Amino acid sequence: MIRWPWRRTGGLAPRSVLLWLAIVGLVACRWAGAAPLGAPAATATSLAPPRAIPTSELLPWSWEDRSPFRSGLRDSEAGVLEQLRGASTYHLDIEIAEDAMHLRGREEVCFTNQETTPLPEVVFRLFPNLWGASLTVSEVQVDGQSAQVRLENEESALFVALPEPLLPGQSLVISLSYALALPEGGSGNYGILGLDDGVLALPHAYPLIPAYDDQGWYVELAPEYGDVLYADTSFYLLRVRAPEDWTLVASGVSLERTVSDGWQVVTFAAGPMRDIYLSASQDYRVASRDVGGVRIHSYAQPGKEEARDRTLEIAASALQYFEQTLGAYPFTEFDLVETHTSALGIEYPGLVALAGDLYLEGDAALPREVLQAVVVHETGHQWFYGLVGNDQVQEPWLDESLVQYLTMRYYGAKYGESGATGFRRSLEERWQRAEDQGLPVGLPVEDYSISAYSAIVYGKGALFFEALEQRMGRETMDAFLQDYVTTYRFGMADSVGLQALAETHCNCNLAGLFNEWIYPKR
Repeated sequence: MIRWPWRRTGGLAPRSVLLWLAIVGLVACRWAGAAPLGAPAATATSLAPPRAIPTSELLPWSWEDRSPFRSGLRDSEAGVLEQLRGASTYHLDIEIAEDAMHLRGREEVCFTNQETTPLPEVVFRLFPNLWGASLTVSEVQVDGQSAQVRLENEESALFVALPEPLLPGQSLVISLSYALALPEGGSGNYGILGLDDGVLALPHAYPLIPAYDDQGWYVELAPEYGDVLYADTSFYLLRVRAPEDWTLVASGVSLERTVSDGWQVVTFAAGPMRDIYLSASQDYRVASRDVGGVRIHSYAQPGKEEARDRTLEIAASALQYFEQTLGAYPFTEFDLVETHTSALGIEYPGLVALAGDLYLEGDAALPREVLQAVVVHETGHQWFYGLVGNDQVQEPWLDESLVQYLTMRYYGAKYGESGATGFRRSLEERWQRAEDQGLPVGLPVEDYSISAYSAIVYGKGALFFEALEQRMGRETMDAFLQDYVTTYRFGMADSVGLQALAETHCNCNLAGLFNEWIYPKR
């Protein structure tokens, strides 16, 4: 996400999985209880006993079938379909009503316990209930049997009790039905959810299993500013029934589309991704471009073709830069869509939601350089938040500050020293707007005021990474960043892991630098 001072806007080594990989490895639903890859033979009593897993009744794909996701992955990334066998798989079937204000859905999730402890329950986040909408769940079953549930945290956390604790390596299928009713206009933090100005935006609009870490399930209530998602990578098959004249845009790729009696049914495959985003409009017009095996689509409403096309060109340039600096973008599609958010831009897997204000022309238009900065920043999030995950509520600096630093690097690469200097000046000015400029960068979102969050995480945080580069040297810094992406690819990083990897690359002790910039004074 990117917000600006003059506006109120906004390798496989998951942190919780590292130890478990050494013990039992990742397994798919069909292989629950199987011997771990690369591990010594174990006795039968040391392994979780296998469980019978119900077949999917919702969509025509078996749980172990990863073939629908192949077209959404570049050839170099195909191996991840086998490497992430333990990732959750979602089958989602939704219908959008003609008024676009109501949605009915059914969901099945094949979930594998990738932790080192038995799980007596599984949690689903119902984020719309925090944003003035209503997401209600019914008919919850575990492996075909009715399950006991309870709601907590302002009905944003649904706890599903399991018939018996799910042992590490075991899998099960949770199915449920749900209904979503939207309020008039955009709702949620930064107005990200709802129907407004002809655009239907549906972020986090389904029951989502959050991350599980040393503190347990992520069920906390995030502030009304900042991002909310903390979730592991999963695979999503989404079937949408909607009026025929709506253009549907979602994370991932479209597998098939049928039309009958004024209604369309479109099936999307997305993964491995941390979430799946869906937007729709009767007015979307699209421009597209191929960049090195990636199809980029830019969607906007009529009369905004110039900004739409410029968005496409900026995204293509940014994608090429980040690939050269950080490594390949793994997917075959990247979408940018005009929405009604009050943040200038918000990142989602394989997709960026951009504020309609960025597309205005004439007297109402924002400076042209704002669109470029936003699109570059949000494209960078496809690596940090997308590929390399983190707790965006407790450690927002890990993605926001790093992406801001890389945006400054992009300006230097494209426009020379003057470009980098100009962007750096904007970071300094942002930092100087903080009432307490000495605040550390590494605080949770809730520990900052709205203005301090912008000033410290987006301003000071980016300059920390510049200081880190000066300490390590540009060549070592680049090697570290590439290794960081490889090490935590499709996994979860944290502050400790980032510092340790940086120290490995520079062969130096960075405690003083991190204590000065990142960590609270003790």
